[in-house]
Amino acid sequence: MKRTRSRRWPPPIHHDGCDYLTTEQVARVLGVKPSTVYSYVSRGRLTSSRIDGHDGSVFDVDEVETLLAGTRNRPPAGVVERIRTQLTHLHDDTLYYRGRDVRGLARTATFEDVAELLWQQPWPDRPADGQVAAAVRALCADRARDLDRIRIVVDLLGAHDPLRHRIDPDCVASSAGLVIASAVAAVGTPTRGGEGTVAERLWPTMTAEPATAERISLLNAVLVLLADHDLSAGTVAARVAAGARGSIYAVLGAGLGAFDGPIHGGATTLAHRFLESALDDPERAVAERIAAGTPIPGTGHLIYSHRDPRAACMLEFLAAAAPPDPRPAAALEVVARSIHTRDEHRGFITSDLALAAVALSFGMNDNAAETIFALARMAGWTAHALEEYQERPLRFRPEGVYTGVRPHSAGVRVP
Repeated sequence: MKRTRSRRWPPPIHHDGCDYLTTEQVARVLGVKPSTVYSYVSRGRLTSSRIDGHDGSVFDVDEVETLLAGTRNRPPAGVVERIRTQLTHLHDDTLYYRGRDVRGLARTATFEDVAELLWQQPWPDRPADGQVAAAVRALCADRARDLDRIRIVVDLLGAHDPLRHRIDPDCVASSAGLVIASAVAAVGTPTRGGEGTVAERLWPTMTAEPATAERISLLNAVLVLLADHDLSAGTVAARVAAGARGSIYAVLGAGLGAFDGPIHGGATTLAHRFLESALDDPERAVAERIAAGTPIPGTGHLIYSHRDPRAACMLEFLAAAAPPDPRPAAALEVVARSIHTRDEHRGFITSDLALAAVALSFGMNDNAAETIFALARMAGWTAHALEEYQERPLRFRPEGVYTGVRPHSAGVRVP
């Protein structure tokens, strides 16, 4: 009689996957190889499960952290090494918001819809504070960057809000909606009106080119694709501010502070400058970078291995929007071919260069890409603040390692 092989796995559970980690995530948390994770399972140190509709094993995050605590010394009190989040997942060169592929969202959802998804709160649709927007424009004139205007908008609205320290979700979402609406009104070229979606209101401030349905869809897709990206520098800064129970205005200000630099938000401006210089002779611009051994801004990524999913999606929408200047897209094709032959694993265009192409294709100013990026990411920072407000306060407290002059004992004379 043929023996029936015993079933190795229990039947899959019906679960949304929250608070479960994949094998690859567990391996990163524990600092081991995936094969070691499976050895922990065979030895009974971890329990693997299956979730209906998900390929591969998953592991309860509490059990993983219990194992981690037993495999090395516990960190000092107040040190946070891992931040649990149910917002954004990066896996296999794909970006997800709450389990939904961001490329699909870019094609079917508005920026406001995505904010609601991330916040788990309705979009407030508050009108811009016209007085604040006008005051910021008058103060900054034409010399300031739009990012400077956005930061001042955040501070002024916070200063005018007597209830700014309320952190209940509906109040936070309402304030964030006001900030975004007012920031849109304060950037770029002044326009009349103020009706419609964020993308519809933002378009005429960024370019004199007429809006079409395809162009609004392009700008909306960019906002959706850039709304969040896990724990980037600006997001960590925003969560630290929320952990100290700073107001949503303080959170957004902290995020903008970390964003304002050449490595984070400013990377889009560097990509814009490179692409602008390459428009008439992209082969020469790329060749000069290769000869000098200088990286091409907006190529390669620390997180992605073979592609930036946001970039390809942006360029898909750009092609459909009938840009008046075809040179940026043509230059990107040259760049893509050149960097692919140099390093097929890191040779790909990122969202920074794709966003620069969008801005240049429609004659936007040289900091428009950075502006659009910042406005989009404010939705993500708000979502992370809402998560962090549910954690214990002041949990971010790294322990410094003092390397300065040693303290002198009492009674010892210092020369």
